[in-house]
Amino acid sequence: MLKFNGQSETGKIESVLMKSPAKAWMGQDFVNRQWQQLHYPSKPDFEKVLQEYNQFAAIIESNVRDVHYLPEDDRTGLDSIYTHDPVVITKKGAILCSMGKKERQGEPAAIADYLKELGIPILGEISEPGRIEGGDIVWFDDDTAAVGVGYRTNIEGIDQLRKITEGIVKEIVEVHLPHWNGPDECLHLMSMISPVDRDLAVIYSRQMPVTFRNLLIEKGIEFVEVPDEEYDNFACNVLALEPRKCVMVAGSPRTKTALEKAGATVFEYHGQDVSIKGGGGPTCLTRPLYRS
Repeated sequence: MLKFNGQSETGKIESVLMKSPAKAWMGQDFVNRQWQQLHYPSKPDFEKVLQEYNQFAAIIESNVRDVHYLPEDDRTGLDSIYTHDPVVITKKGAILCSMGKKERQGEPAAIADYLKELGIPILGEISEPGRIEGGDIVWFDDDTAAVGVGYRTNIEGIDQLRKITEGIVKEIVEVHLPHWNGPDECLHLMSMISPVDRDLAVIYSRQMPVTFRNLLIEKGIEFVEVPDEEYDNFACNVLALEPRKCVMVAGSPRTKTALEKAGATVFEYHGQDVSIKGGGGPTCLTRPLYRS
């Protein structure tokens, strides 16, 4: 049986779930029909997306033992390449999310079918009127998670999460997110924080509630602060492959240098079309199934 436990942001990724744009996007015609409906800031080029994704996937495959790719599924659309959001993996099984973005509501069921094939049990499911997306959940450790409350995740969804994870998770901290650019933009808790070690995180302080930032300080977490000019380049969306070994979109030299000064090894990929235009960085493109 495949090992599973995703109650960490920084443990070494041993197994991961991904979906290639070749299976999610299929061609430029599909992109042309959907990108505006999905509120992408500009239209991605399908061939560039494939090139960028293949560069990203090569980094993952070189550093992760088991990479599982979701198949094509007519219940899903362009956003299904961002496998982090529709499901949460706990030590007892998967929790299917209830997506705040209506165009993504078919993704949890599609992922559930694939997880069952892998032998990962479905522990529970968030149901309406509850909403939760995986990008709003950040694990401090195996016992504690922070969950963002915003346009993609609501209190009802968090209450359901507490019930499903009773006996698995000791504490869930609610973090109320800002309006920022409104409900059409994807603002998750992970839009403002990416842990890269148990005591180191990349953050964008201007979006953070003071209480949450102070909590991070109380927990002894040091910060790599993202400068304003690099935030829109997804500099705050950094995937930890293992402690202080991470992946980010190319083009944020100040953040990269700060990470390296903190002792991190940083891999980069070109992500203008696959990440920035689509609204999902390296964390969004992956759902770790097992972190050791």
